Amino acid sequence: MVTDISAEMVTAVLPVYLVLGLHLTPVAYGLVDGLYTGATALLRLVGGYIADRVRTRKAVAGVGYGLSAVTKLGLLLVGGSVTAIGAMITLDRAGKGLRTAPRDALITLSAPQDMLGRAFGVHRAMDSLGAFAGPLVALAVLAAVGSGVTTEGFDAVFVTSFCFALLGVALLVLFVKDRRGERPASNTVSPKVALALLVDRRVRKIMIIAAIIGLSTIGDGFVYLLLQRREDIAIGWFPLLAVGTNLAYLALAAPFGALADRFGRLPVVVGGYVALLAVYVLVFGPFGGVPVIVLTLALYGTFYAATDGVLIALAGPVLPEALRTTGIALIQTTQAVAYFVSSVAFGLVWASWG
Repeated sequence: MVTDISAEMVTAVLPVYLVLGLHLTPVAYGLVDGLYTGATALLRLVGGYIADRVRTRKAVAGVGYGLSAVTKLGLLLVGGSVTAIGAMITLDRAGKGLRTAPRDALITLSAPQDMLGRAFGVHRAMDSLGAFAGPLVALAVLAAVGSGVTTEGFDAVFVTSFCFALLGVALLVLFVKDRRGERPASNTVSPKVALALLVDRRVRKIMIIAAIIGLSTIGDGFVYLLLQRREDIAIGWFPLLAVGTNLAYLALAAPFGALADRFGRLPVVVGGYVALLAVYVLVFGPFGGVPVIVLTLALYGTFYAATDGVLIALAGPVLPEALRTTGIALIQTTQAVAYFVSSVAFGLVWASWG
């Protein structure tokens, strides 16, 4: 929750900072947005494999959280250099790539298999609570500084984000327990055994689902920029678009996790796709106004609630415990690479055809 407050503070202001503050083109923004999620795919796999190999998932996750915290100060120091900003964003996502799979593996090893949907639902609800609060904190910081779309306002957001990220690292170090289980045999965790996961038909099926999710998602920033331009939303209110999405996510993550455990995880994921399709119909459709904005954000949050944690809950029982982190990293990497392709492609389409 605390780390998401930090991350979403930056995420909420990043599109307007890059597009309106630094005047990036849609193509450049699409590249940066793709980097924000997809450029650390290899590091996800490396981090997941190392965590399984040395059985210190908490330590690997801690390095990831710490790296993301440091990059918040990096954004403060690099100024308006697009190249340096891209480097900081890549390092931040490298930290996320390192921590996500070990963290999710810790959850799968700490909860009963028949309650994984609920466990991830609660976790994603805490995530979305932080994501809900993050843009509000960013909005409060910008209002307190009172400088609008300027360097001073964004610098204040980056400093505050760093403080929250540091608190998140402290909470992990002090309170999270590493569930190691029995030490696996020496031949249980190796590159050859890890690659054998690709042979498993069930794992490949989940990877295909992850790839479809990534390819069908154009990115939060683009959705919010489209709404802002069509509805002429004031820049000061821009972070509230992310708040609306995260509020729906917060309300629905745990209930959808429970539904997935009871009625099947795959149907819930498919329902998430239906919500995403409805979002695109509304964003690109002829209708406008406040009710359409509210409905769009609610459906966008529904999509995330039905797919994010539920996908990992779907994968958990399929993956062997000794390679749980590696398998989760493989699935998340597939989704991240697909998202990178989608984000860059959408930026090119926007630049070419409007």
